[in-house]
Amino acid sequence: MTIETFPGSSGYNLEPSPKTKISYFSNSYVLRLTITAGIGGLLFGYDTGVISGALLYIRDEFPVVNESNFLQETIVSMAIVGAMFGAAAGGLMNDRCGRKKATLIADVIFAVGSIVMSAATNAYILIFGRFLVGLGVGVASVTAPVYIAEASPSEIRGGLVGTNVLMITGGQFLSYLVNLAFTEVPGTWRWMLGVAAVPAVIQFFLMLFLPESPRWLYMKNEKSKAIIVLAKIYDTDRLEEEIDQLSVALEEEDQKNAVKYWDVFKTKEIRLAFLAGAGLQAFQQLTGINTVMYYSPTIVQMAGFVANRSALLLSLIIAAMNAGGTVLGIYLIDRFGRRRLALTSLFGVILSLVVLSLAFSLQSSESFSWCNTDSLHQNCKSIFGWFAVLGLVLYIASFSPGMGPVPWAVNSEIYPGAYRGVCGGMSATVNWISNLLVAQTFLSIAATVGAAATFLILAGIAVIAFIFVFAYVPETKGLSFEQVERLWKERAWGSNYYSEGLLQEGNGSEA
Repeated sequence: MTIETFPGSSGYNLEPSPKTKISYFSNSYVLRLTITAGIGGLLFGYDTGVISGALLYIRDEFPVVNESNFLQETIVSMAIVGAMFGAAAGGLMNDRCGRKKATLIADVIFAVGSIVMSAATNAYILIFGRFLVGLGVGVASVTAPVYIAEASPSEIRGGLVGTNVLMITGGQFLSYLVNLAFTEVPGTWRWMLGVAAVPAVIQFFLMLFLPESPRWLYMKNEKSKAIIVLAKIYDTDRLEEEIDQLSVALEEEDQKNAVKYWDVFKTKEIRLAFLAGAGLQAFQQLTGINTVMYYSPTIVQMAGFVANRSALLLSLIIAAMNAGGTVLGIYLIDRFGRRRLALTSLFGVILSLVVLSLAFSLQSSESFSWCNTDSLHQNCKSIFGWFAVLGLVLYIASFSPGMGPVPWAVNSEIYPGAYRGVCGGMSATVNWISNLLVAQTFLSIAATVGAAATFLILAGIAVIAFIFVFAYVPETKGLSFEQVERLWKERAWGSNYYSEGLLQEGNGSEA
């Protein structure tokens, strides 16, 4: 790729300009890598969705759980606690052991956790199993997007990383199908939780036959292995471009020592990149997506659809919408752009959360005279229940194409190679902390201030998220990793960064 200089600029053309462009379906090898790595996303999504249905039956088997909102929240959120630790460790594991080994380790941990959950004899063993599953999910949540991004041509990188998010939403949909399938089977929730070990075992064996990330191999001076992998992705002319870029990146990385967590905050451009990436991850959760996915059957029951099977069936429709919206996001993210897609998504999220708040407010209100008579009250409640379901559907339709894939795509591409594992792990940890905050407090807040006020709070957070994306997140559509790195340097030090020599390229200290 030729990088051109021109007067009055930063010295670099940030427009993507590969000689030969690759389409999403043109290379079966890249798709195979993506789908296999994306099974980690499937595990992530399955665990997110399955607990929402399993919780209905866990409450029936363990009276102590049924009597405690705190225990219910802990069963849900202990996997998130594990994921926080897994994501934090996963960043370093990715850099030191490689993306492939990190995936294999995550699969083993997840499978063991699934078996522990299915065999649990009390709520506390179940909580321990949830923690183990969370560890595996946390490592996978860091590893899969990075592995996919580093094997992806820049012009379809967003769509391929978005495929991992499709696997997440597909896993959520699968979990609701499994929940429905086992509703009449003895040991209902044990089957729901235990079957999660199957895709983990499948991914483990498939990954044994796949290569390590070519960029990681190149950075570890295993250049011949890296080139073999790259040759399966690019034609001869494009292969030379990619190798040239990797050579330049390797020269810059050789000047740096091994990156530690606190190094992220020493360099202005890395701080800015991490602010954008971590902020997106935080707002993905704080705008309520896993409130919907963890508790959608409970929300549906709160809306007036009390039967467990009815709640699961409506939740299945919501999960299908989530997967369908993600497919749309994969199509749009490399055409529409990350930033514009996120802003459009957040606008719809704000509207849908206001609709949900209004639905629950009207349902609980006794101020409407036509709702006050005994004969009409139940019909009134049913109308507003459907209004709440409509709000959930609108929320998913707005969230899934944008704020679903965009944070993961952006975080897989905005950090320099030396920082990619550490920053990716830290930003994923922010995601899981935010996830925990929402999951651990939703039922308690809803019980204290009401569902209407809870959704209104989430709408306010979504407004703040819109302002954040508008102000701090740049467009990275189609840019190479090296071009994105230059973009952050330009943002940090101004448009005359190179021409005035304020800093030396590859050196993150002030002149």
